[in-house]
Amino acid sequence: MASLSQPPSRMPPLGLLLGLLMASCFTFCLSHQNLKEFSLINPEKSSTKEIERKETKAEEELDTEVLEVFHPTHEWQALQPGQAVPAGSHVRLNLQTGAREVKLQYENKMQNNLKGLKKGKRLDINTNTYTSQDLKSALAKLKEGAEMENSKEDKARQAEVKRLFRPIEELKKEFDELNVVIETDMQIMVRLINKFNSSSSSLEEKIAALFDLEYYVHQMDNAQDLLSFGGLQVVINGLNSTEPLVKEYAAFVLGAAFSSNPKVQVEAIEGGALQKLLVILATEQPLTAKKKALFALCSLLRHFPYAQQQFLKLGGLQVLRSLVQEKSTEVLAVRVVTLLYDLVTEKMFAEEEAELTQDTSPEKLQQYRQVHLLPGLREQGWCKITAHLLALPEHDAREKVLQTLGALLATCRDHYHQDPLLSRMLARLQAEYQALANLELQEGEDEGYFQDLLGSVNSLLKELR
Repeated sequence: MASLSQPPSRMPPLGLLLGLLMASCFTFCLSHQNLKEFSLINPEKSSTKEIERKETKAEEELDTEVLEVFHPTHEWQALQPGQAVPAGSHVRLNLQTGAREVKLQYENKMQNNLKGLKKGKRLDINTNTYTSQDLKSALAKLKEGAEMENSKEDKARQAEVKRLFRPIEELKKEFDELNVVIETDMQIMVRLINKFNSSSSSLEEKIAALFDLEYYVHQMDNAQDLLSFGGLQVVINGLNSTEPLVKEYAAFVLGAAFSSNPKVQVEAIEGGALQKLLVILATEQPLTAKKKALFALCSLLRHFPYAQQQFLKLGGLQVLRSLVQEKSTEVLAVRVVTLLYDLVTEKMFAEEEAELTQDTSPEKLQQYRQVHLLPGLREQGWCKITAHLLALPEHDAREKVLQTLGALLATCRDHYHQDPLLSRMLARLQAEYQALANLELQEGEDEGYFQDLLGSVNSLLKELR
């Protein structure tokens, strides 16, 4: 028994040795496991970065090249370098092989089209669509066609114009060959004035010159050109001629030149035209000469308050009163009444306009305020003269007289009340125009001419009651 037993002092070294052996084995196994994991992970990460770098480089190289379109299926297929992916494809990166794989995916058509852009280039495998270059070419051809069409139309239009009209140079050349000179309006008026003012011209030639001149001075610019070279004064002096025809046609020219032309009106007043026209109207002259003189006087006075002041100072109302009271001057009487109506209403409108605009001191209004026309008409007996003109047979003449009576109502009211003849004439006109207005209503005219005249008569009767 004693030979089989070991001494107690040898047991601890054996246990220590066994513990060290087991610790060494555990350390070896742990270090081997870490090395294995490191060898599996790091190579994969390195290869992935390398693949991405190669793909980026390949994409940059392919940007400048024509890409080959890859046709995917519903199965995953490897995508080779240099191949372009159609719009709507599903692409993935295989981490095990490092290759890109492609297959079809079912998505909205609009999304597929939006995904078909790659760095500004559109890739489309549909052979029925057009590339941007095709569209640009088609648009360029369309523009070229439109320009060609327009040029054809322009050429056709130009050819038509050339067929209908000839160049002015060609016409001048032909006129020169025919000894025909093309004159401006100014040149023509100078020639006509010289012809009229020439002592060697016959009466017929002077009348013809004035007749032609009247046509040109209707234009405002031509009328102003007439006074620029002294032609207006020559015509004004023609009013002093001993020949009634010269007076008549000179007044005819002046009436056309004065019409709505303030510059010419001012020159005419300074040139003595107003006095000469009043002399023709106040003296014994042919009716045609007085008609033209009255026409010129009306053109000179309208819208020219300074001329109206001078007209009143020179006794113009007395001249017109004598003219109206002459026998066989009914036509002149209607024109005179119309002139008086225009002058009265013109001043009223000027005052109303100034009141509306709250402008109490414009120069033109101040000039109108110096025209004392209504008091002059009352003093010269125009209230009675105008009322008795209702006896004229023409409806147009009566209409103008009724208008003038209405304009003078505020000034002549007491005279109208004291004139029994006016009341009888108004009552007669009321009955006459009532019958004519009824005929218009029967014919379906709701606003007829005689209904308006009846309204004017009724309005005057109402004011005089």
